[in-house]
Amino acid sequence: MANIVKLLATLCVLGVFSSVQAQTLTLGIVPQQSAKKLARLWTPICTYLSEKVGHEIRFSTANDIPTFEKRVLEGQYDIAYMNPYHYTVFHERPGYNAIAKQKDKKIKGILVVPKDSNLTKLEELDGSTLAFPAPAAFAASVLPRAKMAQDGIKITPKYVSSHDSVYLTVSRSIFPAGGGVQRTLNNTASDVSNKLKVLWTTPGYTPHAIATHPELSDNIKNKLQKALIEMNTDPEGQALLKSINFKGMELAKDKDWDDVRDLNITLLEHLLK
Repeated sequence: MANIVKLLATLCVLGVFSSVQAQTLTLGIVPQQSAKKLARLWTPICTYLSEKVGHEIRFSTANDIPTFEKRVLEGQYDIAYMNPYHYTVFHERPGYNAIAKQKDKKIKGILVVPKDSNLTKLEELDGSTLAFPAPAAFAASVLPRAKMAQDGIKITPKYVSSHDSVYLTVSRSIFPAGGGVQRTLNNTASDVSNKLKVLWTTPGYTPHAIATHPELSDNIKNKLQKALIEMNTDPEGQALLKSINFKGMELAKDKDWDDVRDLNITLLEHLLK
């Protein structure tokens, strides 16, 4: 009987240990592109980081940017890759903390037009309906719309859910122009991107943040940050970074996004109330 009790006790301990070891983390990626494409690009990165961190990290995203915003606000992701403006909002609530960002990068928005378009300047878009991913898509929507408003160029925004949808609809001349960023344009299928050209580019700002939920343990957070930075010198990590058009990873701190805060964007301010 004593041996059975000992065996049961051992099994219980092992069970608890296994459950701790099996803790699964979610990495939420802002849906700039289709879920299928993001899964193809980011699932191998999740697998790589899982091995380095010692916890399974699962890829996750959302059907559209507003749904992603809701999930980040609710703290559904242990780790999130979010745009610069999102970070300034969701650092306040629920308290995500930046640990890394793309190395040597300033994010710039672009306005694309069909390759055969005769448009040469922003003023010629006055009175047009333009495609954008979502209202709070920082570089692809907030920056170009702010510039046009500042210049007195009146446009009607049409939100089409993702960067890919912007590029597709503009390439088919459904809209005369649309907002995106160079990285997602580079990742777009060549049969679409070859039908587009860049009309205008915004100034540069601190890029997307990789940020962790405030309840994620310091131990896991530190391991994750270390693994991200070490991708720069690991051949496998370098290949994975290249697949998402990253030159590398670098350490990040909250004040890195003060340039974005200085813009005083209020689009998502209601979420903080």
